[in-house]
Amino acid sequence: MKRAGTAVITAVAALALAQPSAATAATTATWAAPTCNRVVGDGAVTFTTDGGATLAGTTGTLKPVSYTHGLIALGAENTLLATRNSELQRSTDAGCTWTHAATLGSESARLTAGSGARAFAWEPNGGYLARIDGTTVTRLTAPVAAVMGLGTDPADPAHVRLAGGDGRLYDSRNAGATWTATGTPAFPEGTGVYSATFDPTDLNHAVAGAMVRGGAVTTDGGATWTASTGLSSGPANLFQTAVSPADSAVVYGIGVDLAEAVPGSGNEGRHLFRSTDGGRTFAKILDDTAEHKLTNSTLLAPSPSDANVLHFEYGTYFMGYGTDLFRLDAGTGALTKTHNAFDDVSAIAFNPVLPSVMYLGVDEVGTPS
Repeated sequence: MKRAGTAVITAVAALALAQPSAATAATTATWAAPTCNRVVGDGAVTFTTDGGATLAGTTGTLKPVSYTHGLIALGAENTLLATRNSELQRSTDAGCTWTHAATLGSESARLTAGSGARAFAWEPNGGYLARIDGTTVTRLTAPVAAVMGLGTDPADPAHVRLAGGDGRLYDSRNAGATWTATGTPAFPEGTGVYSATFDPTDLNHAVAGAMVRGGAVTTDGGATWTASTGLSSGPANLFQTAVSPADSAVVYGIGVDLAEAVPGSGNEGRHLFRSTDGGRTFAKILDDTAEHKLTNSTLLAPSPSDANVLHFEYGTYFMGYGTDLFRLDAGTGALTKTHNAFDDVSAIAFNPVLPSVMYLGVDEVGTPS
């Protein structure tokens, strides 16, 4: 079993708050940094102010088997949501106290923030879909059997868009009550789609990842798609991407250059990629190595204040290894690592007014047999 936090943050209240940009000031003006040095809850969520070197302790010890796949900060004052297995948890004091909000119909739901206290819960490669307003959860009917990504419109709380396993985007103007297929598929029929990521500042901008065909990007809401280049000299798998909240032109991705994925290759062709033109062109910036292990499902968390900075993780319960948290500065090439005893970190969110406060959704799998 893992301890629910090996160190305690004691000086959060003394940290100076960063000033939000003009574009985000309206939604973050009432947010504050957490003022606690111990999180009240079951241990599913903690936070750090130093990149993971120290974690806030928790009053509860997370019990196996627990996964915290969803974790988001909302525009509503000091409010966060998290999912632990099928439970929706809520904090209204900037992450210091977590309470039960509702029971979801999915054990692996992710969360996407909407406006104010609104959010959406959805299951990757599944059909579960729900709208969350405060503590009220409304089940929605997905237009596809497999949802591969979901985005919201920062200018319209009723406008939401999702990507289906068929590679097409679907649009709703009534907060998910009804859906309309829009545009053309990102890839030819029959392509295995891994994921689609929406730009948090522009719903028309999305990047999709697929098997063999690599990536594709749209900037017109799916009306047209442009194939991504730079992932490989031949075919490539692009498993997932993340658009930087600080600069929409910067997109990070995890993928495999299939031209390199030959028997005996050290990294199996797996790389961390970065684009500076919205996903049209990618370049390899980090290889899979024993020092910084990359997987097909590596969690990517771009800094909301610096487009050069990406946080990512590697965690496993095997042999009691725990979790490494990495911080990569693509501008300087500097890579730093911290370690904690949790089996994994499966979700990361940032405090809207103080991005150095990172909230971590953690997992407890248990002792391997």
